[in-house]
Amino acid sequence: MKKFFPSIYQKTIHDVDYAQLKKKNVTCLIFDLDNTIALIDEKKVNKKTEELFQKLEKEFTIVIISNNTRKRVEPYAKELRCDFVSMAWKPFGHGFRKIKKKYHLKKEEMAMIGDQLMTDIFVGNRFTAHSILVEPLGKKDLKVTTFNRFLEKILFRYFEKKNWMKRGVYYEEKEIL
Repeated sequence: MKKFFPSIYQKTIHDVDYAQLKKKNVTCLIFDLDNTIALIDEKKVNKKTEELFQKLEKEFTIVIISNNTRKRVEPYAKELRCDFVSMAWKPFGHGFRKIKKKYHLKKEEMAMIGDQLMTDIFVGNRFTAHSILVEPLGKKDLKVTTFNRFLEKILFRYFEKKNWMKRGVYYEEKEIL
């Protein structure tokens, strides 16, 4: 169960303390796309997110990673002036290994930021990178995500029962024993 537990939990990507990550020697921010950066049916980046990425690109290497197609991911990467990996097969690690190799990164220099425990947090934790969970931007999900959300509810109930975390109660850094 620990592989699904995020080290950081925030409401949105705009609430994450990136300066704190920098202090922990994180050099690469890996963002999920759908329901993390943008709603699943959005076609363009919103201004607030564009401004955030402009600020972050001065301090970090930024990569968008998604199980979605190149056609979906590439326009966001171009607009945000960052690299991307589409068809990443999260949580299996193909995309993560590709990023690690391309940028010559150590696992502890990477932070995975996403809205799903079953894919984003799991892959981040499998690589012993920093794992940051954010709330999904919207209620609408891709069909493949529906089953993951069902399993996620079970995990949240388990985490709450163990007093580890509760949905909607955000924290900056937490470890479980």
